[in-house]
Amino acid sequence: MKALLLDKPGPVSDLRVGELPLPEPGPDEIRVKVHAVSLNPVDYKLAGRGNNNWAWPHVLGLDVAGVVDAVGAGVAQWQTGDRVFYHGDLTKAGGFAEYAITTAHTTARIPNNVSYAEAAAIPCAGLTAYEAVVRRLDVQPEHTVWMQGGAGGVGGFGVQICTNIGATVITTASAQNHEFVKSLGADHAIDYNTENVVEQIMEITNGCGVDRVLGAVDVNTANEGIEVLKFRGGIACVAGMPTTTDTTFSGAKSIHNIAYGGAHTSTNRVAQMDLARMAEEMIALVAAKKIDPMIEQTITLDQISKGLTLLQTRHVKGKIVVEIA
Repeated sequence: MKALLLDKPGPVSDLRVGELPLPEPGPDEIRVKVHAVSLNPVDYKLAGRGNNNWAWPHVLGLDVAGVVDAVGAGVAQWQTGDRVFYHGDLTKAGGFAEYAITTAHTTARIPNNVSYAEAAAIPCAGLTAYEAVVRRLDVQPEHTVWMQGGAGGVGGFGVQICTNIGATVITTASAQNHEFVKSLGADHAIDYNTENVVEQIMEITNGCGVDRVLGAVDVNTANEGIEVLKFRGGIACVAGMPTTTDTTFSGAKSIHNIAYGGAHTSTNRVAQMDLARMAEEMIALVAAKKIDPMIEQTITLDQISKGLTLLQTRHVKGKIVVEIA
């Protein structure tokens, strides 16, 4: 099969298209004929540092959508021809290839009115946002939420999920992306390049601060999130935890670290199955046209290196999706 190969840890410019043997599913696994896969920052981060569990050459790509092509022993819930999508295990070969292997119990079905590209755009960014907003922060209609990085994958999905709940959304984005984030449902957009974000949030909230924060950028913005949290507010972080001190928690603030894909390497099968459950809940919102997968660019397998290089600039809005089949 054709695949995008990484021969050793290094820059994404080292990725090359090559051939690999067709993988075979083991017990409780399925083989998926890949139709689409999306790009995520974790792809270039993993390329640079590698993983001790990888065999070389390695295939990257965590967010996969396609058709079940073969099933391993013990698999009863899937049959060949089923349309599925999933977030892969970062310790194993991924989806930048014509075929990929995954565990059956972490995989979800694609509704008929959702395309492979739309499904592939969801897992890493969409389910991270879903776990943060719905499961950890328990955002409610009366809440005001600071959604950091609203033009990006996690932030963009987070804005939409909060909007569907009915919460008031403040987001940070470059000025050129303000129209985009407001089209997703943001009530207020702050240009982090030219404005004092903390001051603007306090002004918008009449000095009260926000109920919830999704820290989707870095440690510095996570620290700013702590500054603007109300008493008993909560922050969920996906790109760096805040610098905590004894005074950090003086307002009874709760802090959550989101490592969505970590369920794969845990021994918690319930958490692993929850990957599929959250995927089903999220794609149902896409099928109902309540969530836009935000596909801004569609590329081919041999263009992934350039796509990841662009993603490294951290100025890409929405999602870049690769169409394989």
